[in-house]
Amino acid sequence: MLPSSLQLPRVVITGVGLTAPNGNNLPEFRTALLNGTAGIEWIDVRYMGQLPAGVCHYDPLKYQKKKELRVGTRAGSISIYCAREAVADSGIAFDAVAKDRVGIYVGTTEHGNVETENEIYAISKFGYDTKFWSHYHNPRTVANNPAGEVSLHMGITGPAYTIGAACAAGNMGLIHATQMLRLGEVDLAICGGVSESIHTFGIFAGFKSQGALAAHPDPKQASRPFDKARNGIVVSEGGCLYTLERLDDARARGAKIYAEIAGYCVNSDASDYVLPNPSRQAECVRKAVAHAGLTPADIHLVNTHATATPLGDIQECEAIRAVFGVGCPDTYVNNTKGFIGHCMGAAGALELAGNLPSFDDQVVHPTINISELDPACALPGLVINQARKVAKVDTILNNSFGMLGINSTLIVRRFVA
Repeated sequence: MLPSSLQLPRVVITGVGLTAPNGNNLPEFRTALLNGTAGIEWIDVRYMGQLPAGVCHYDPLKYQKKKELRVGTRAGSISIYCAREAVADSGIAFDAVAKDRVGIYVGTTEHGNVETENEIYAISKFGYDTKFWSHYHNPRTVANNPAGEVSLHMGITGPAYTIGAACAAGNMGLIHATQMLRLGEVDLAICGGVSESIHTFGIFAGFKSQGALAAHPDPKQASRPFDKARNGIVVSEGGCLYTLERLDDARARGAKIYAEIAGYCVNSDASDYVLPNPSRQAECVRKAVAHAGLTPADIHLVNTHATATPLGDIQECEAIRAVFGVGCPDTYVNNTKGFIGHCMGAAGALELAGNLPSFDDQVVHPTINISELDPACALPGLVINQARKVAKVDTILNNSFGMLGINSTLIVRRFVA
């Protein structure tokens, strides 16, 4: 542990690039969240038929040529789009930046299953003759692919790799980038999370076999965190990458600043492959709050991870009540997955982005698709079905938890000079 007397550099968010099932930039995404507009639709899943899913409708040709798309992956394409959008949004003169001082840290839940499933399916049409197997398969499936595609596309020669942290990965991308900036390893970080999960049938089949795949006659109402009738996860794709800089560097170039990284924590349940542990989740939240030098009452907005699984939502609510249940009258709670489903490795990064504008407008976007709140999910300050204007939002706490018991909590604060 670093000595308490050591003054760490302050790290700030200066750019946001995203694609979500209901928006391809932050203004579009935020408008959809405030208007209650979900982006879930029916898709055809191999071997399984029509299922609700979150699909991104960004223009991949905005930054890539058709040949790049043929050689690369969907996750890589999403990453390139989000990275280029974030850099443009930051206003940095990227051509003048030393490319060996730029780091790329992309969180992801899993990578490679899409390409492998597709190749096996393709050669099944030719008697499983492997001469029809793509020679691009290996670079497409290595774990560092999404970050590597950004590096190749943008000529970035600094560290570029993915962070495998299940559904905590989006938060982890920002946390790791913050650490690398504070250590002086890089001067600019492109970080966050991406997911291409809807293009593999295996993830749908896996959740279905666990009894955790959502079903509903209306796809836009299939993701129902905290609702009494919730019945599982809506699988979605998406991406959100940020530019992070040390405050001194951002100030020197007159950058706009979305928020300052205030604190974080990552821990592990060490108790089950799938089922979360509310005690460890509460511990993660408490440690993040302490790391930020705050108290629970200082947190104004908590964005929950809740995925709309019957038990998982209850356990996270137990953890939140343990931390914020008493003495936090100015703490509000929301959830984003009713709008976009579960974007897996991109979830934490996207859900944080959707709440950042609350620093400016003091509006908390709602948790939608709650027809009847499960009493076990009743939380003080939970914003249901309609956006709420509040007195102030100076701090946002973002929870992202994942399988094998990984928990991440990230706190950002309104930037104050």
